Amino acid sequence: MKVHHYDTKITWTGNRGMGTKDYKAYDRSHVISVDGKDDIMGSSDVAFRGDKTKHTPEDLFVSTLSSCHMLWYLHLCALNGIIVTEYIDKATGVMEEDAAGSGHFTKVILKPEVTVAEKNMIEKANELHRDAHKMCFIANSINFPLVHEPSAFVAQHA
Repeated sequence: MKVHHYDTKITWTGNRGMGTKDYKAYDRSHVISVDGKDDIMGSSDVAFRGDKTKHTPEDLFVSTLSSCHMLWYLHLCALNGIIVTEYIDKATGVMEEDAAGSGHFTKVILKPEVTVAEKNMIEKANELHRDAHKMCFIANSINFPLVHEPSAFVAQHA
């Protein structure tokens, strides 16, 4: 078994001068850093006093599921002779907040729209989403439904 490690650094940048003296006294802004990569500006969701112009943990969580699925899917397409020329996923996550203010995701829906080179590739292109789901490291780490609603199209030649 191979073991992989991932190191990140989160730096809170939202101290307005009084720290966390009270709930409204500080920004939720922070920087997500990984050595050798561009920083990501983060905040909490607007519903939790966050900055709507910055990425939230919830945004990143849903996009992580989507990108992991896509990367496995493209890999499996390459292995199976399916030529993908475009891939767009408009993923949606559903999180329920409880009375105490905590919560959890109840579902994420991936809606990949895949363009393939030839019509005879569509059926296999759609089937490979199941295999990608089984292989995705992130999907294998969650405890709620991850729904796939894929569609495949043939590339339009000019």
